Amino acid sequence: MSDPRLPVLVSACLLGRECRYDGRHNRDSALERELDARGERAVPFCPEEHGGLGTPRPAAWLEASAADVLDGRARVVTDAGIDVTAQFRDGAEGALATCVAHGIAKAYLKERSPSCGSRNTHVAGALVAGRGVTVELLERNGVRVSGVEGRRE
Repeated sequence: MSDPRLPVLVSACLLGRECRYDGRHNRDSALERELDARGERAVPFCPEEHGGLGTPRPAAWLEASAADVLDGRARVVTDAGIDVTAQFRDGAEGALATCVAHGIAKAYLKERSPSCGSRNTHVAGALVAGRGVTVELLERNGVRVSGVEGRRE
């Protein structure tokens, strides 16, 4: 029997998977309860792991906006200056493909991530207002993204 709940994309770290850059998670029990109450089914996804970056991995940030990264005008680099743009783009494309495959129109992603941040992300080593690479691609393709800080009980 198929699951009648509406599928939504959720950052895997918010569901307790230890896939953050530092090998930890951001499990958000409140989000899990909210999804259940709304009749939504989480489809876990980590764009950075999907893009081929290991866990743990060096911290990374955008050189400019996520739009500039997707449009080829900026890169994503680690704190050591290593270019990981291709991995971030591959992860974003994997998230979009997952949404298409599951008929997903809504996502709950980890705020402040260079991939998943919807209101705040890291640019040039600082936390700034703006979107992560995955959020930018999803929003361009009609997937509504809500940012979740994580770690709520």
